[in-house]
Amino acid sequence: MLTDAYGTPLHTTKAEARDAYIDGMTAYLEAQPGVDVAYDRAIAADPGFAMAYAAKARNAQVYARIPEARALMGQAMERAEGITGQARQHLEAFDHLIHSRVREGYALVRQHLLDYPRDALVAQTCMGVFSLIGFSGQSGREAEHLALAEMLAPHYGDDPWFLSQLAFAQMEAGQLDPALKSIDASLAARPRSGHGSHIRAHLYYEMGKTAEGLAYLTDWMKDYDRAGMMHCHNSWHCALWSVGSGDAATMWQIVDRDLLPDVTQSPGLNVLTDLSSLFYRAGLAGVEVPPERWAQLSNYAARAFPNPGLGFADIHAALAHAMAGRDEALRKIIEGAKGPVADQVAPCATAFASIAKGDWAAAESALLPVMASHERLGGSRAQRDLLELTMLHVLIRQGQAGAARRLLTMRRPMTDNKAAVQGLAA
Repeated sequence: MLTDAYGTPLHTTKAEARDAYIDGMTAYLEAQPGVDVAYDRAIAADPGFAMAYAAKARNAQVYARIPEARALMGQAMERAEGITGQARQHLEAFDHLIHSRVREGYALVRQHLLDYPRDALVAQTCMGVFSLIGFSGQSGREAEHLALAEMLAPHYGDDPWFLSQLAFAQMEAGQLDPALKSIDASLAARPRSGHGSHIRAHLYYEMGKTAEGLAYLTDWMKDYDRAGMMHCHNSWHCALWSVGSGDAATMWQIVDRDLLPDVTQSPGLNVLTDLSSLFYRAGLAGVEVPPERWAQLSNYAARAFPNPGLGFADIHAALAHAMAGRDEALRKIIEGAKGPVADQVAPCATAFASIAKGDWAAAESALLPVMASHERLGGSRAQRDLLELTMLHVLIRQGQAGAARRLLTMRRPMTDNKAAVQGLAA
């Protein structure tokens, strides 16, 4: 039977369909363009190729094209008659996830990975900070992420995709030296992986290497196709480092060229969270963010994420609404927070509302219960520095710069954030 590059049976007899499927899978795992085009070629070569429909459905889900994803998954299951074993479990896992049966899907995924640890597309659903584990809302999810990666590691050896994912899990758990070894090995084999370059950028950030990180990623991005999934987020890293380097002009160039909703081709979750975080962190560092920028972002947030439910998106939408003075949209998130981190979304949104009004003590009070476990919200440590720096800001605004400096030293000692908030530097 024909298989993918990791040995997963594909249930097609057409070599052309298999080859196109592997092209799509490789592009997907490396955040390169052409994923849908490759899967379409696979389907054209074998219209009964259930696995190709499911893979294309998963890519559509990542880009929040939910009706398309569910229609494709329906087509996959219609063509799955007679498929058993590993491929059947593979299809059923994605059917659960794409139809938002997350609890059932996660249970099946974990069992599937015990049975078939080298099913990379299924493993990918648990890898990284935007994953089933990343958005589980559970305390200790960074440790769970690393534990799963370490369980899978013997089955992947020196596979470059897996090494990049292992590096991210190691880094988010604070194991920077092992992460550096893993990502360097990954990039040595696949230097043009969008995910690999992204994870390398995070390591530069965690190690406080602003100049080195900016130089590396700026050079890497020169040849990265705008249709690559990580184009927006990698650009965010460059823009954030530009702020840290005191170069606001370059930051705005990156915003207008690569990050705005009408210019980027990246998933909407990245568009909202990257822009909201960048605008706010730039403002903390002393860069003036025009009110119309916040208003435009608030409008986008209301369109793209109209109802609360995904906590990581909700806190960034709340920030945009608060800075734009959109009280009704903000209140909708505060009062209607849903999902596994609703208990953290509402306080964060309340804090942003207080900051918009200049009530620094109220903002501090709202944020305090969140700070000990904000990993539950999802996202990377670099992304959640939004909350760390916000807490420093509200302390400084209350005349407690010394307390803010001590907090930064205790919680983020290696990062290059000394100039990230006005009034923080000695």
